[in-house]
Parts: sequence; structure tokens; C-alpha cells
Amino acid sequence: MRKLIATLGIAAALAFPNSAFAQEKLTLLLDWFINPDHGPLIIAREKGFFAAQGLEVEMVEPADPSAPPKLVAAGQADLAVSYQPQLHVQVAEGLPLTRIATLVATPLNSLVVLEDGGVQSIADLKGKKVGFSVGGFEDVLLGTMLQKHGLSIDDVELVNVNFSLSPSLISGQVDAVIGAFRNFELNQMDIVQRPGRAFYVEEEGVPTYDELIVVAKTGTEGNPAYRKFIDAVEAATSYMINHPQESWEIFKATDAKLDDELNKRAWADTLPRFALRPGALDKTRYEAFAAFLKDAGMIESQPALDTYAVELPR
Repeated sequence: MRKLIATLGIAAALAFPNSAFAQEKLTLLLDWFINPDHGPLIIAREKGFFAAQGLEVEMVEPADPSAPPKLVAAGQADLAVSYQPQLHVQVAEGLPLTRIATLVATPLNSLVVLEDGGVQSIADLKGKKVGFSVGGFEDVLLGTMLQKHGLSIDDVELVNVNFSLSPSLISGQVDAVIGAFRNFELNQMDIVQRPGRAFYVEEEGVPTYDELIVVAKTGTEGNPAYRKFIDAVEAATSYMINHPQESWEIFKATDAKLDDELNKRAWADTLPRFALRPGALDKTRYEAFAAFLKDAGMIESQPALDTYAVELPR
């Protein structure tokens, strides 16, 4: 009898490869604490799309937001949520990373000023203070936007406000902030009745790019679980588009801290920006953005795209 039960168990596992008999665990390092930007990941878990693919995905919030891609490159985790601009720079520095999927397919970054302030156009920033959180790429964004309006970085005073973007703008510490996510800072300012105005990077001379992506260690792209992961995220995104309110209810129920006005507004604003085909790779766009970073001096060379970004076959 014991032999028969064991035989039946093996047969069941073979017949139903996506069942609990064949759950494969993946570790996914997030870029930040869980927020609406991670919507497809949370819905994929909560609605069982990962489980349907035979996956158990552990999502880990980082103590250091800069660490996840480095940990993946070192083989200490399977996947990490990262940013396309960061990928180009890290690959140029020698990190073995490859983009396998996209979560948010448009820039979220923006230059924000107070709606009722003295800055009505980017040209008005001459002689003004601009706050930033992280130097490097944000300097390039700001410099490109200023250049379009006849200014340069030298025409403004840069102020490091750490991650206090909207508070520093509201308090008058600075006249503008670069690096503000349009789905969060604008809503945060509106909630406290100090509305802001955003200048969008992709409308001011910066080539469009993917904001949030998923990266793996180069050489592991052939892992069949990665394609299953992408398919589950795609199914979750479709569900979110078709059922926005139900998705929000599911998302906010996972943590009481998510159930507030800011996250509710950010959810609605982020929804149309999720990649409907997360596995698809726009090669022309990636190459154009790499050329932009090279021209801006962010990277010294432009490696072949297929060495750091791929579209995995189904």
C-alpha cells in the first residue's frame, strides 16, 4: 500500500507540474518598501498567478535600496527590482546584470515646483535652488531639461535634501525638486493642499525609458522559472487593468499601512503605466537611452544590448 501511495504521488506531481508538488522558490529583492509601484507583483502573489506557474516568490524589502542589484550580481538572490538608468551605469561598471522584465514602462521621474510659486516655466529656474536626493543621474536629467530652455546646471544652486523632496519644496527650502515621482510627490502635495506642477523629463529632451525593471544575474537567463515569473506578472497586470478597484482592495488588504489616501491616489496614477507585456524589450529605445547616457558622460562605452537586456522566449 505504501508503495502504491508513493507511486500515485509521483504520478500526480508529473501530471500537475504547477501544483504544490512542484513549487519552485524565487527570491525577489525589491527596490524600496512595498508601494503601488509593485502592484503587479503583489497581485500575482495574492491572486495565485505565481502559484499557478508553480512558483513561490519571496519578496524582500531592502535595508539599503542600492544593494539589491549588487546582491543579485553576487548570486545572493535570484531577481531584483531596479531601474533602467541604474542598469546601464552598473553594467558599464562591470556588474553582471541582465534586464529580463519591465514593471513600470514609462518614466516616473519629474521636475516639480509649487503650482502657485514663482516658477512657471523651466526658464524661470535661473538663479533658483533645486533640491535633489541622489546625485549623478538626476544631475543629468536636470542638465538636459535646463539646456532645452537655454540654461545649464551652473545657472541653478543644487541643494541635497536627501529624500525630503516635497517637504523641502513646500517649506520654501528650495524652489524646485528633481527626482520627484509624479505618482507620489504630486499626490502628497495635493493632499496637504500645496499642489505642485510637474515638468516631465520625457517632454524636456530626455529619451523615454523604463522606470522599474527586473534584473537577473547575467548567465542565469535560461532559468525556466524566470519565464514563468514573467507570465505570472503579465497575468496580474491584465487582471489589474480589468479590475482596478478589486485590485486596489486586494493590495491594500495586505498591509494596513498601505490603506491611506496617498497610496490610493498613487495606485490610480500608476495603473496605466504598468507594462502590459512585461517580458517585451524595446531594443531601439534601450539603445537610444544608452547613447544618451554615453553622450552625457554617465557611461564611457555602450556595450551590445543583448549582453544586458533580453526578451525571454516563451
